[in-house]
Amino acid sequence: MATSLGPPTERNQDATVYIGNVDPQMSEELIWEMFREAGPVVSVNIPKDRVTDEHQGFGFVEFKTEEDADYAMKIMNMIKVFGKPIRV
Repeated sequence: MATSLGPPTERNQDATVYIGNVDPQMSEELIWEMFREAGPVVSVNIPKDRVTDEHQGFGFVEFKTEEDADYAMKIMNMIKVFGKPIRV
């Protein structure tokens, strides 16, 4: 389930970043709060396992602009969260 503002729209892939090595303790809300420091976040999507209902260790963060996404990749890559460096 993705967290977003407003009605569902098509994702701007150029303004969307992949995040990997996400700790199981991280929620979509925590990721939203972290990444909004880089720029306005449009949506956060962390796919969950259908059986366990836990996320699979990766996700996507969509920003308003490509520049915000580029900035997030520069400043957020390898930041440690719960002892694990996230990959952006």
